[in-house]
This record gives sequence, structure tokens and C-alpha cells, in this order.
Amino acid sequence: MNWPRSLLARNALLIVALIVLGQLGGALLMRQMVVLPRMAQTADGVARTLGAIRAGLAALPPAERGAFVDAFNARARAALAAEQRNPLPPPRVLLAPLERRFVRQVSERLEGQGIDVVWRRDAGGSLALRLAMDGVDQWVVLPGVLPLREFSGAWLAITLGSVLLGILGALWFQQRLNRPLARVVQASRALAAGRVPAPLPEDGPTEVATVSSSFNQLVASLQRTERERALMLAGLSHDLRTPLTKLRLGVEILAPRAEPELMASLTRSVEELDAIVGQFLDFARGEGDEALQPLDLNRLAAEVCAAQVDHGRAPVLETAPGLPVVAARPLALRRALDNLAENAFRHGRPPVTLRTGHAEGRVWIEVEDRGPGIPAAQAEALKQPFRRAGEARSGGAGAGLGLAIVDRIVRGHGGRLELLPGTHGGLRARVSLPAGDGERA
Repeated sequence: MNWPRSLLARNALLIVALIVLGQLGGALLMRQMVVLPRMAQTADGVARTLGAIRAGLAALPPAERGAFVDAFNARARAALAAEQRNPLPPPRVLLAPLERRFVRQVSERLEGQGIDVVWRRDAGGSLALRLAMDGVDQWVVLPGVLPLREFSGAWLAITLGSVLLGILGALWFQQRLNRPLARVVQASRALAAGRVPAPLPEDGPTEVATVSSSFNQLVASLQRTERERALMLAGLSHDLRTPLTKLRLGVEILAPRAEPELMASLTRSVEELDAIVGQFLDFARGEGDEALQPLDLNRLAAEVCAAQVDHGRAPVLETAPGLPVVAARPLALRRALDNLAENAFRHGRPPVTLRTGHAEGRVWIEVEDRGPGIPAAQAEALKQPFRRAGEARSGGAGAGLGLAIVDRIVRGHGGRLELLPGTHGGLRARVSLPAGDGERA
């Protein structure tokens, strides 16, 4: 059962249900242990009283019987009026459930005494019993000896008050429980976005403190693993730089005496190795301590295009006017866009377009190529380190870290990297970021 979904509603519903069931159980126990035994005892007493009245009437002369019954009824009505302290209520036609049970029990006992049982409602609201004496009917009034309802207004008021107190208690308890849980949720979202959350307070109930402590240990373990991996990649990249430099120097020395095709192949291989080592260094570097700054994505896109032109490429730039600024780390975001542009030229086909835009409170910049694209099922997998698209996209070799670097940088900015089909085929890699304070570039 998934309803209700919130923990507050479930706790409140559980508390209210337990209170209502407890009240019903208490009322049923009261009925079985107090009300019904009292009714049976009262029925016995009334039956004995009526038997005594019948015997007394039989002992009186017939002319005095009416006066005796009238005096008895007057005293009964006066006692009932004094107990109610209000004018007598109008008579009811139907008997209450307790009255029907009481009448049935008294009737069973009177039938054993040979009394013909006939009941009626008296003018004051009480019950009256007919005693036939020598062909004359004498109606004896019985004042109210039982409550008319099993569940009185006091019981309903107590039940409603208990339910209200239960709901207030559930709200108080849930508020205390939700506060640490909300902190865990916020920290989890920050961790999923690539940021390191602040340590959670390890106070409160044992279970909540255990959750916070376990989460802090998880964050510390992830940070330690990330540092070790970055240190390993940085050390590996540093160690490869020296032999790579020697290879490049050797190629330059041998160039005048070797075949041009062989030298061109060796040069490309050295450049590919250098690019792989550069990716290792970028992945190990992270974002460092660079501070957030207001950034114009149109200007950043123009800088990326200019850098590609310096490498002999011809990207197309399409910028949107009035673009909101974003709070970003310029060097890290520039590195991410350089990776996307490099991937587009290496694995796709020109023309490669850098495009900016904004919609629904978000600003985006995308790099689109005209290559073969990638299968939609591989889009999320390619954001993982050392994952490549296989034969879907052609081009030079690589370590499979380019998109992983981009995705980590973008998530660190609270944004997302989307790998979408191009409008004219190919791949469209879009970096979407939350807009800044509303200022326009």
C-alpha cells in the first residue's frame, strides 16, 4: 500500500487509528464489564419492585388501588424531574437500544411471576408497565434508570480530543525527525551533483545519528578514493611525460633522415599519447579551489571558437542575444567546452557548431557536429570514465575521459550534460546550467 506516501501522514494515520481503536475497545470493555451487568442487576431490582407493587395492590381494596398507583407515579415523575433539573422532555416514540434491552430483560423476569407485560411511553418520557388487577389496568411509571445511549457526548468529546492530541504529537515528532532527514537528503543531492557536502551533525536519536554518521563515513571514503585515484593518475601522467618528451625529440632528430610517411605516423602517435596524458592530468586536476564568478557564456563560446581556429579548424558560432549570466568557475568550464569541441572535431565531421541559448531559468551552450552520432542507449554510459562509443564514431584514439571530465565539471556547477541527437545528424552535446541573478549579458 503506497497511500499515504509521506511519513507524516502515515504516522498521523497510525496514531489516530490506534487512538480510535483504543477508545472503541475501552467502550466495548465498559459495556461488557459495567453496563450490561448493571442492566441485569437493575432489571432484577425493577422486577422485584413490580412484583412487590402487584402484591401490595392485591392486598388493597379495589377502590384504593388507583390512588396508590397515582401517588407512586407522582413520586416517580417528581424524582425524575428533580434529577434532570429541567422541564420534562417530550415523549419519544421509539425506544433507545439500551431501553429495548432493559425492557426485554424485565419482561422475561416478570413473565416468570405471571405478570402480563405491556409497556408504553409515559408523558414524562419514562416507561410505564401495565398491571391488570381484577379487570382494571394500572399503569406503573418507571423513572429512567439507565442512560439512553451507550456512547455519550462525553465519550465522543474525549475521543476527538485524543485524536487531536495524537495528530499534534505526530506533527511534533515528525518535525523533529524530518529535520535531520532533510539534511541527509540535501547532502545526498550535493554529493550526486559532484560537490562535497559539509559533515552532518551526529546528534539526535540513535537511529538518526547512525544514519548521519554512516553518511559522513561514506563521503569521507569517497573523498579518499577520489584523492587516491587522482594521485595515481597524476603520478602516472607525470612519469609518462619524460619518455614522451624523449620520443618527440627522437622523432625530430630522425625526421631529416627517415621516410616522410613514417615520420608523420610517429608524430601522430606521439600527439595521441600526449593527448591521452593530458586527459589524465585534466581528470586528476579536478576544479581545485577556483571561485565562482559571473560568466557570460557567449564570451566563453567565442573564446573556445578562437582557440579552435588557432589549431587550424573552422567552427561555427551561434550566440543568443540577452543571455543571462551564470555563476561558474571560468577555467573549469572552459576546460569542459574545450573537451567537447575537441571530441566533435576528432570523432565527428564538420561543420562543428557552438551554440548558446536559454529557456525556463536555465542557460545552455552546446557543441554539435555532423558525424555518425552515438546510439541513444549509450548516452549515459559514455559519461563514465574510460568508456568509449566503440565503432559508432570514428576518429583518433583517446583514454575515454573527455566526457567524464565534462560531466564532473558540469555537475559541480549544479548543471547537467545532455548527449542529444544532432538536428542534421551527428551528436549535440549540451551543457545546461542554472541562470544567475537575472542580469543580462
